Amino acid sequence: MPAMESTKYIYWQDQGQWLGYLQDYPDYWTQGESLEDLQVHLRDLYFDLTSGEIPGVRKLAELTLR
Repeated sequence: MPAMESTKYIYWQDQGQWLGYLQDYPDYWTQGESLEDLQVHLRDLYFDLTSGEIPGVRKLAELTLR
């Protein structure tokens, strides 16, 4: 059985909507009517951003200074 892939995301509720973005892609937000709906949209967003079909996708990285 293959290992499950996962990614971290940030989410919050505002005025009845669930908002969120993928931690590695903080410039690309999405929303849902419920937390489960938001997760569906985040999965779709992840596959769109990692497919190579969208040009110029900005990604978060970490730089070691020493």
